[in-house]
Formats: sequence, structure tokens, C-alpha cells
Amino acid sequence: MKAAVLQEFKKPLAILEVPRPQLEPGDVLIQMEACGVCHSDLHVADGDWSQLSGIVKRPLILGHEIVGRVIEKAGDAKGLQIGDRVGVPWVHWTCGQCEFCHEGNENLCIRQKITGVTIDGGYAELVKAPASHALKIPDRLDAVEAAPLFCAGVTVYRALKQARVSPGQKLAVFGVGGLGHLAVQVAREMGADVTAVDISDEKLALAKSLGATAVFNAATTNVVKELRSVGRVHVALVASAARAAYETAFSCVRPGGTLLVVGLPAENICFPPIMMSATEIRIQASAVGTRQDLREVLALAAEGKIRCRVGARPLSEANHALDQLRSGQVSGRIVLVAY
Repeated sequence: MKAAVLQEFKKPLAILEVPRPQLEPGDVLIQMEACGVCHSDLHVADGDWSQLSGIVKRPLILGHEIVGRVIEKAGDAKGLQIGDRVGVPWVHWTCGQCEFCHEGNENLCIRQKITGVTIDGGYAELVKAPASHALKIPDRLDAVEAAPLFCAGVTVYRALKQARVSPGQKLAVFGVGGLGHLAVQVAREMGADVTAVDISDEKLALAKSLGATAVFNAATTNVVKELRSVGRVHVALVASAARAAYETAFSCVRPGGTLLVVGLPAENICFPPIMMSATEIRIQASAVGTRQDLREVLALAAEGKIRCRVGARPLSEANHALDQLRSGQVSGRIVLVAY
């Protein structure tokens, strides 16, 4: 089968013919139809996350926003049939036994396997997954539009769900890319008054069309001044990988509000402890999501309440897609397809 393979950090992926995945009991083999290109893929490929470098499988097939059809089953693979259309997320497998799994936080499982990091992912014509963790996709969802929901969609959904966003609250989304444009829609569905912040007028126009009531270009506008003039925001969700976005967002959160850490800069971020203490601002992170979170996101999408803006590229253009992501040229999400 054809796959885009990471052989060395900071080097282009190699488009190669590689062996078909070997199934283990309980696995299914999936013919890839679509796989989203996530900023996390870029961090893995560029070796940005030194704390993860020791667990990154190499050679590695990237990709953790996978949609395809089951074409083979092994052993006691239950719950899925040949021909089922399924999705495979970042959380490839969880143990079901540790305290986090028992607490309903399987996304924090201490034994979890990670798609496209510790296990080969979806930048390939075929991919394997445990039947227990591959989720069926509603018939009405298009494969290309559904793929980014398995990371970008579920990540922002869980972040906003955990922050307990309520109708009428003021919420700002910093960075209107693959995650941010979905965050605007999810927050809108939760009843929030959404402001979008970016440095691209094109992305801000997209945010406006998706329900943002106000938009600000951080390159030409004093965003802190503008948001402070309306009392600041209850929740700021940072979907950007820029450190500057976090620094601006922190100053826009009202006392007692929440800063949601979603975008992942390659460098560390730091906030002034005196201001955190004086204003009781909560800093809250989100680690993708659980299978239940994913079911809820897929249901929202099937009802037409959220929709991912996508651009399809053939698998052979994986390196070009990553380069576009590096340069900030992507509005919405690039999705690789197997043709």
C-alpha cells in the first residue's frame, strides 16, 4: 500500500510502498477515505515536542483524523461489520482499567496508544484500529468533512464543554484555523456571544459567516483595548499555536474567567502569577476527547449544527499540505484522500 512516512524529524515525508498493516485480535482493517492534516502532525514531524520524541514510533505514518470503511476483521472484533464507515481519532486505544478510565477521562489513560504517534496513522491507503475504539459515522456526514471532527472538532468541543460555557456569556476565539473555525460554531450552538481574533481578514470573514458577532484583526487592532471596553470575556479559547495569542488572550479574560489552552505552541507559555491571583483567572487545558465526546460532536455535525470547511488533497501531496500549514495559509482544514 502507499503511505506518507516520517523517517527523520524535520525532513519531508517519504511517499513509499509499505506492507499492509498486520491485524491483531480485536482489530479491523480500514480502507482510508479521508485523513485530516492537523497541526499536531506538524509538531510531530518537526520534532517540536521533545517530551514526546521518546515515544514517537519511527518510521511512522502520521495522521489521526481518519475516516474509512472496514474491509477486514480479526479475532473477536465486535460491534463493527465489513462495510461499516468509521472514524479513528488521536486516542487509538485505552486500557479501561486505570483510574482515569474509571473516572470517565479515558483521554488521560496512562496506557493509551496514540494514532499517528505511537501507532501508524492515516496518511496511508490502509490503517488498522481496535474495533472497540473506531466509531461509526452517521450516514449523512461526508467523509472529508467528518475527518477533522476526530481531533479538531472533539478537542474544541471538550474544551468548551469542560468550561461549562452558558448562553449569553462572552467568548473569544483566538485563531480561526482548523480548530478555531469549529470552536466558533460550537460556542455559537452553546449560546455564547462569540468574538473571533486572527491576523487574517479572510479567516475573520469566515468566522463572521459562521456566527461570530464581532471580529478583530490582531495585526491592526488593539484587541485587549477593544475587549476590555466591553468588560472582557468570560472564556477565551486559544486555538492558535502562537505564543503572542496566549499573551493577548490572557489580558482579555475577565476576573473569574477561563483561558482555554487548545492551540499548542512549540515554545512554553507563561502568565504573571500576580495577575492570576488578583483576578482568579482559571487556566484550563483540554486533551482531545473521549469516545462519548466524539459521539456528541458527530451528532451535532449530523444535525447540520457544525460543519468543517475543508480542502481535499491527494495523499501524494502530504508534504505540500504540511508546508501550507507551516506558513499559516490554511483556512479550515486540509484533508488527504486516497487517490
